[in-house]
Amino acid sequence: MNGPSHGKLVRKLVLLAVGMFGFGFAMWPLYNVFCDLTGLGGRGVKVVESAGELQKSDRQVKIRFDATVNSGLPWIFEAKEKSTMVSLGEMTEATYMAMNPGNEAIVGQAIYNVTPPEASLYFVKTECFCFTEQVLQANETREMPVYYFIQPDLPEHIKEITLSYTFFRNESANAVALATARETDSE
Repeated sequence: MNGPSHGKLVRKLVLLAVGMFGFGFAMWPLYNVFCDLTGLGGRGVKVVESAGELQKSDRQVKIRFDATVNSGLPWIFEAKEKSTMVSLGEMTEATYMAMNPGNEAIVGQAIYNVTPPEASLYFVKTECFCFTEQVLQANETREMPVYYFIQPDLPEHIKEITLSYTFFRNESANAVALATARETDSE
């Protein structure tokens, strides 16, 4: 009596394990599709190497700047300005400040988000600290600029955009090696 029921249980558990494995593989593409559709995680934000000749507009929108640090990173991170008014199509600079008050070099990586999500399709960054890992030495403070413009064809109903950054500690082997190398170079 126990034989057949154990066989059914084993088959169900194997199917469950295969299903969970398949779901794990499906998560990454599903996440990418979700981020592309919503603009979350910075997906959908256009990044260009050169803005070329920008078409400017008299229309202005308010840009809010938000800065947070993940609890695993003991940095202080803030926007120099909390908000500004920008003309559509005009190249603009925003500056963030990051400080490592600790005793050792730490590597951080910023992720960004633009809200409302629809605005991310018109928010173009030409240069940003979020494109690369950032190494801050012990007690180092650094200004981190972002160069961007808002495309002139931004829908009329969007009057305010928030550019939000969150810094995370980067524990990867490359990040640790980079921090160690920079500490050695500075000695």
